[in-house]
Amino acid sequence: MNVYKSKYGKLSGSSYDELAPVARAEFQRIKKLTKRQPYVRSAYFSKDKIFLSLFWEHLAQKHRGDRTSRLKLYICAIDLLRHTKQAPDTIFRADDLNVLLHRFLGETKGGEQFYVQVKENKRTGRKDFMSVFPRGKRK
Repeated sequence: MNVYKSKYGKLSGSSYDELAPVARAEFQRIKKLTKRQPYVRSAYFSKDKIFLSLFWEHLAQKHRGDRTSRLKLYICAIDLLRHTKQAPDTIFRADDLNVLLHRFLGETKGGEQFYVQVKENKRTGRKDFMSVFPRGKRK
């Protein structure tokens, strides 16, 4: 699997309370650019929209330490979604045949690797940014 090298480093901060406002500010900046649901255009998916709201719902289900490590990578993940042309690993879910999970591998400016997961509904073609996490951790 090829690695996309992000031009951004991890967000600085050691607690969720420090990182959440910075990540939310980036999300709000993207949200202001769109009329309805916030999205980014993906180079890999031929400039298709990848919606961002599902990430925040998924993040709310995680414990505080896990949220912190994921939020540190938020800006790198957005950069990867916008600019990568590297092919992801695609996973077919056995419980729902209409859902594909695309897992992209990225690297921060500091050299730390991470995964970005995009959930695609095969029936509608909708793509949602689902998760970002450091390479050492698997969901």
